[in-house]
Order: sequence, then C-alpha cells, then structure tokens
Amino acid sequence: MLVIGAGPAGSAAAYWLARRGIDVVALEKKRFPREKTCGDGLTPRSVRQLADMGVEPELGAGHHRYEGLRSVAFGRTLEMRWPEHPDFPDYGYTITRHDLDQMVAENAEKAGAELWQEAEAVSPLAGGNANGDGPGRAGGAVVLDRGRGTTSEVRARVTVVADGSLSRFGRALGTARVKAWPQGMAIRGYFSSPRHDDAYIESHLDIRDRDGSVVPGYGWIFPLGDGRINVGIGLLSTADRWKGVNTTKLMEQFAEYAPRSWCISPETALSEPTGGRLPMGLAVGPRVGPDWVVAGDAAGAINPFNGEGIGYGYETGRLAAEIVAASLASGDLSRLEDYEYRLQAEYGRYYAVARSFVKAIGNPRLMRACVGSGMYAKPVMEWMLRIMANLTRPDLAGPPEAIYDTLAGLSRAVERRRRQRSGLAAPAGR
Repeated sequence: MLVIGAGPAGSAAAYWLARRGIDVVALEKKRFPREKTCGDGLTPRSVRQLADMGVEPELGAGHHRYEGLRSVAFGRTLEMRWPEHPDFPDYGYTITRHDLDQMVAENAEKAGAELWQEAEAVSPLAGGNANGDGPGRAGGAVVLDRGRGTTSEVRARVTVVADGSLSRFGRALGTARVKAWPQGMAIRGYFSSPRHDDAYIESHLDIRDRDGSVVPGYGWIFPLGDGRINVGIGLLSTADRWKGVNTTKLMEQFAEYAPRSWCISPETALSEPTGGRLPMGLAVGPRVGPDWVVAGDAAGAINPFNGEGIGYGYETGRLAAEIVAASLASGDLSRLEDYEYRLQAEYGRYYAVARSFVKAIGNPRLMRACVGSGMYAKPVMEWMLRIMANLTRPDLAGPPEAIYDTLAGLSRAVERRRRQRSGLAAPAGR
C-alpha cells in the first residue's frame, strides 16, 4: 500500500492501514518538522480522531486547550462554549501544524507504517491520466528522493492520494476541481501576545475590504498558549467582486481594528504572513479510480461553513483506510467505489447545505442581516455554532437540528430548480 502525503489525511490513512496489519509506505515531500499554513485550531471533531489514534495524551500534555468560540461582529461579542455531544468532546486544542503533523506521522510509524521523508511522488507508475480519457491507473508512483536527487519506483496495489489542496499527483490521475463551487482563500501570521493562553478562540465575522464593505469570510485570533497567537483571515470566492481582494492588505486592515488587548502590531509580528487557496465541500473529483482513492484537502474535503480541514482530513483518511483494507481483503478492487458512497452518506447532504449557505452570504446585505441579527440572540448563534461545526446531534430534535433540516430542504429545492433550468436529470442514487 502506498500513501502519498503525510499530513492529516495521509498520516491517518497510514495509521489505520498499519493497525489492520497492512504493509504501507507513506511519502512526505518535506522533512518533519515542517511549516504548514493553517489556523492551527483543532475542533472537537479533530480531537475525537486524535483520541482514537491515541495521540491526545501527548497533545494535551504540552499544548493549549481551549473551551469555546468568541464571536465578534457589528460591535457585539458573544462567548460560546463547545456544545455537549455524545460522540465528541466539549473542548478543542490549538497547536501548530509544525508540531501536530510530525506527532501524527510518528504515531503512524509506531503503528507499523513506513514513513519516507523528503520523498516526492512525481508521477503515477502506471501512467495515470496521460491520455486524458478518464481516471487512469496509478500502479504506485515514481518517487524522487529529494535529499539524494535519485528516483525509484514504488509499486502498490492501491494508492491513497493525500498530497494536499494542490494535489499534483491527483491531477495526474485525472482529478479536477468544480470551479463553480466555493473556494477558500486564507492567510495567517504569528504574533506575540499577552493573551496567548486565552480560553477561547476568537472569530470576527464582519471583516471589511478597502471600501469598508463587509466581505464573505471571517478573521480569526487563535491563542497558542506558548506566547504566540495565530492571526489570519479566510475569504470565500462566492462572488466576482471578491476575486480582486488583496488578502495581505485585508489582513493588515484586520490587524489594525482587532481588539487592542491582543497587541497585534508590526512590532509584535513573529513571521511574514503566508496563505493559499482551499477547495471546499468535496469540490475535487473523481475521488475513486481503478486502484486509488483521494482523501483530505486533495479531495476538497474542507467544511465550507467554517474552513475546517484538519478533522475532515483525519476522518476521510480513516475512511479511505477502511475501504482500502476491505477491498484488499476481498481481492476485488471494484469495491473501492464504496469509498465514494460512504463519503456521500457522511458528508454529501451537509456539504450541499454548506455550499448553498456560503453562496447566499456572498450577498453583503444578506450577510449583514443574518450575522447582525444573530449577534443579538446568543441561543441562535449557539445553534449556528453547532451546525457550522457539524456537531448537530442525531439523538435530539432540538432547534439546531430543525434549522439544519430546513436549510437542507431549501438546498434540495434550489438544486432541483437549477437542474430543471439546465435540463439535467436528477442525480443517481444507490
């Protein structure tokens, strides 16, 4: 078995495959520890997966635990604790990807996976999609040893593609992003701050462009507990007018009007800001080929509601491992198709709702009306936190669940009308 990428999705896949007794090699293009642009916040969904992999004791021993989310918008501030849930904890952690990814990759090694560092998968061994006629075979990969400058061939019956949002290897196999779906744009930097151990991560929901107009996105301030805070902004490409936004300038503006108590200034900056683009809502496909599956950011598995990608990397990597193991055990690689069915069952409806929601709030007036009115009703914002963090409860029929069901119904109606206008058939089910 070959896993390309040793970030959240790749390391999770390698761990769960190794736990099943499968020989697996995971390739990491760089050498740990390495920097990775991220907000560095772990939600309860992420913590659940790390606990299941046995990593939480190490995480909790040396990294900052926080209790909830502080939302700031239109002159008001609300503090909301993570909700109670039968399947997820009611707390999160902050930790840099510099530290986290190494921790999880080494945990996969301890489980029996073989980790090759400074090893880049440069092309599919079986040619991939070279002819442009549909998803091609991987067969493994041609691997470049970046330290020695030599190449070798790694053959594999199945390959898990988890090389991140750019996913060059995925594109070589025939994957592509649905450009009509929302894409995130994010930038972050580190600052020293006296509030580095704050009990809440902070989200600002009314960031503005150079003209003072509210943009579809948010600013964040995440305390790391080690003297630093992670400060950044995330935008959604939901309308043409946002495509020309200079994210560096926008972050500078955000830093200027952020609460003074955080002490965010050029004098407290510890790094130059870095950023990137993030495909969301399972926007990348196909996610299954003749002998491969795609997981994590490479599959566009980021939650459009809140930009969370780490937890969904762990979850989809774990699911990929489960399906791959079953396919290998049966000797029938056509069973890899079960991965797509499971993805749709777990995330399809939720991500469809999320895509519709973020497209709607691309309208500045609607965004102001929703967020502005919600900030005056803490229970409503707590309900929305449960929905946007994907923490609704299957065992309850409370207001958050009712709101989500209503949004899901509206999303389905909009999709039906869109398909009718386009003359498209209804999507096939299973």
